[in-house]
Amino acid sequence: MLHADEDFLPLIVTSPSGAGKTTLVRRLLARHPELAQSVSVTTRAPRAGEEDGRDYHFVSRATFDEMVARGAFAEWAEVHGQRYGTSLEKVAEVRPRVKGMVFVIDQQGARQFKARVPEAVGVFVLPPSLDVLERRLRGRGTDNEESVARRLRDARVELTHYGLFDYVVVNDDLDAASAELEAVVVAERARRWRRAAAVESVLRGG
Repeated sequence: MLHADEDFLPLIVTSPSGAGKTTLVRRLLARHPELAQSVSVTTRAPRAGEEDGRDYHFVSRATFDEMVARGAFAEWAEVHGQRYGTSLEKVAEVRPRVKGMVFVIDQQGARQFKARVPEAVGVFVLPPSLDVLERRLRGRGTDNEESVARRLRDARVELTHYGLFDYVVVNDDLDAASAELEAVVVAERARRWRRAAAVESVLRGG
């Protein structure tokens, strides 16, 4: 149900916390309504303004563990002390209605996902510097000092895994980064293997 074909693009978007992947994905989806974002399952509590089913599917640790045990996830990982996963059932519900899905997951989940779906396209969103990343984390006002320090430590590790991804988008200027992410989608849709059936149809006079 996850595998790519000429009509379906699985797009992984990953970054350290605070690098701007959420904003970039929202912009992409606003310009490409034929895409949908996969809504992850998580054990963390909702933040102010978040809604269950829209931002995340919020579940207890016990429920998450039960889902792991029955193989309900395409990928899952523990990040910053909480668990996140991609529900196969939720993906199956959405896939028939869209031309592609965006999976906003961390590098652990991206590795699992790429192992399962090698043709999935991976994009790593890079902050212009760790100093800028720290300012962004502090500026959003959702994390205490301990959380900011942990996220910065984790970011250094996450950055070393950029080689897992097909593209790197530097989020220094939001408009430029948005244009690059959209360009990835446009380019991937023009891949030779995605257009092979169309070429053969033309050759047959269709």
